[in-house]
Amino acid sequence: MVYFIFKRLAQSVFVMLAVAFLAFSLFRFVGDPVSQMTGVETSVEDQERLREDLGLNDPFVLQFARFTGNLLQGDFGFSYRTRQPVAEMIVTRIPATLELGIVALLISLFVGIPTGVYTALRPRGFVTQTILMTTLIGVSIPTFVIGIMLIFLFGVQLGWLPTFGRGGTVQLGGWESSFFTVDGWRALILPALTLGVYQLTLTMRLVRAEMMEVMRSDYIRFATARGVPMGRLYFRHALANTLVPVITIIGLQFGGVIAFSIVTESVFQWPGMGLLFLESIRFVDIPVMGVYLVVIAFFFVLVNLIVDLLYVAIDPRLRIKDVS
Repeated sequence: MVYFIFKRLAQSVFVMLAVAFLAFSLFRFVGDPVSQMTGVETSVEDQERLREDLGLNDPFVLQFARFTGNLLQGDFGFSYRTRQPVAEMIVTRIPATLELGIVALLISLFVGIPTGVYTALRPRGFVTQTILMTTLIGVSIPTFVIGIMLIFLFGVQLGWLPTFGRGGTVQLGGWESSFFTVDGWRALILPALTLGVYQLTLTMRLVRAEMMEVMRSDYIRFATARGVPMGRLYFRHALANTLVPVITIIGLQFGGVIAFSIVTESVFQWPGMGLLFLESIRFVDIPVMGVYLVVIAFFFVLVNLIVDLLYVAIDPRLRIKDVS
């Protein structure tokens, strides 16, 4: 297990370096940040002086080495637009994105797993066909369209839920949470539903496919012949063996929810990291864009490392394969 963890950590370091390089390379071509920071009345000499102060005239290798070295020291630099520390800007936005992602993931799990089991056990039922058709329609519609439809129905027509913003929050140390106010939960429902629809469909279809495969296995048939109660057969034997690959998908889903919440946060003006990233693109705020991608990559790496460890803990055979 120690060798396995060390190997995964070494791979994670290379992944983070590759993401940092790609992020720093790509954002050199999105525009000139100096032109966004200065007005038309600023002289060319002043613009060149500012570009020199920011280090934008240095060779690419030197700029990347400085960027990477600062990241390793925990120095994320300053925003070109607001002159605030990027770390401070990211930290203030992380709670909103994490809470949105957690609720969206919980919706996909608590709805997707039971419906996946139900549709697997009754594959030809009318309810099953209705569920499959509905989820197929839901996953085929773009996320922003789903968000706009929910806003129109529950916000404009019915007036039940707010259509933008985060609502009431409570400060818990350095964490600003929506979980402890009614207004916060009301504001959270629509964006979480919008973000959770695709993950819900993926979870349901994966559980359904794995469950149907397990139900055709020999040990399930043997347990049925022995007279094992159906409830115990379905949930203790079949579902338990189904959840091994599901755990991997859940980990990837959470990383994906955090990374791809940009559209949802934009539609609902949710003050998370995704909205901050869009604002930084608009003003060519390269430090914020670069750090955002590194933070998202860190979330993916961390979640995948946890999933790998859970995978090995659940299935000890993987330890032997990995060591050999």
